[in-house]
Amino acid sequence: MNNGTKKIVVVGGGFAGINLVRKLSKYASYDVTLVDKNNYNFFPPLVYQVATGFLENSNIRYPFRKLFRDKNIRFRMGALISVIPQENTLVLDTGNILYDYLIFATGTETNYFGLENVKAHAIPMKTLDDALLMRNILLERLEKATITQDLEEKARLLTVVIAGGGPTGVEISGMLAELRRSTVRREYPELKGSRFNIYLVNGGGELLSPMSVKSQKYTLSSLEKLGVNILLNTRVTDFKESKVYLGSGETIEAETLIWASGVRAMSFDGIPKEVYGGGNRMIVDRFNKVKDMDNIYALGDTCLVTDDPAYPDGHPQLAQVAIQQGENLAENFMNILHNKPLKPFQYHDKGTMAIIGRNKAVADIPFKNIHFQGFIAWCAWLFIHLMSLLNYRNRMKTLYNWSVAYFTKDNSLRMIVRPRRKQAQTEK
Repeated sequence: MNNGTKKIVVVGGGFAGINLVRKLSKYASYDVTLVDKNNYNFFPPLVYQVATGFLENSNIRYPFRKLFRDKNIRFRMGALISVIPQENTLVLDTGNILYDYLIFATGTETNYFGLENVKAHAIPMKTLDDALLMRNILLERLEKATITQDLEEKARLLTVVIAGGGPTGVEISGMLAELRRSTVRREYPELKGSRFNIYLVNGGGELLSPMSVKSQKYTLSSLEKLGVNILLNTRVTDFKESKVYLGSGETIEAETLIWASGVRAMSFDGIPKEVYGGGNRMIVDRFNKVKDMDNIYALGDTCLVTDDPAYPDGHPQLAQVAIQQGENLAENFMNILHNKPLKPFQYHDKGTMAIIGRNKAVADIPFKNIHFQGFIAWCAWLFIHLMSLLNYRNRMKTLYNWSVAYFTKDNSLRMIVRPRRKQAQTEK
């Protein structure tokens, strides 16, 4: 790299960051560094399948350094601590990085809406760490339920409450219901006669609120047929002493609360408070440049475009938005290099999908308001998510695991793994 090369630093290797960086890797005109606290990219839409033992975590993750091997990209592992805009400096827990352009593609974190007990004791569903934690907890509680002679304790251990009726909550509910119907009955004879209760609690009056009414009704009906107890217009207000408290004043005796109820963008020291808008997202213009910043941009879930007439409240926090914004910004960096006009971002809605259970899914396509449900939508969901994985190896491993699970109505990935570090390593 020569001294005249502009340095682009991208924070976050999710959908937005990875698509921006991959497109910029084709050019030697910029010195590009990707920063992430993990050394791998992972595919968030399938995290819940790792959590329920239908996929191994290696199916949906891939190392950054291998991904960018032999390409014009550098990788820096580290967690972002702060930004010093006046010095064009990014401060990480692994050192500082200078930049000419800084791009935030940091995604979101779980929003607990100030419910401290929920934050302390519920299981979130955002990262691979969350998924492995959930898998361990669910399996451990099943094992404990086979031993206990206390019927009330057994009932609590076999009750799972999922908060949030969006795609994540719906998909987890359906997967747990399928697991209950096949695996639990066959492999836990000690639980014969005991009921594995699944509750899906949603603050709104329907499931999958951004989708069509047809999708909402089909989803509700399908989950009810799977035996999921659905509570609409109800919010979780607390979780303590093995009880989930609801806004209605009722309680559910349960050891497990899975929190899929909301997300918020992250904030960072050095970025003025007035830059943040609804959902803690950074306010950006149509070119994804952060408000009042000359050389700082934000993409995907962490940004809020306020001047797009088609989306006055900002774009939905979906993968397609992040992907398209990353690709558009990469194109604009090349336009900057060649003194060409910048291209404002315009979101092209390709549709929304959600899987419910075996042979059951819903899909809404904006083109002519097409709606699919059932087996066709299920096949489309599998194909699109399979092809969205980063490489051939991930796709083949995922397809193999899905095929085994489908034809045998079983899977072999239900292991309790508790990674531990030695004391001496922890203290270093």
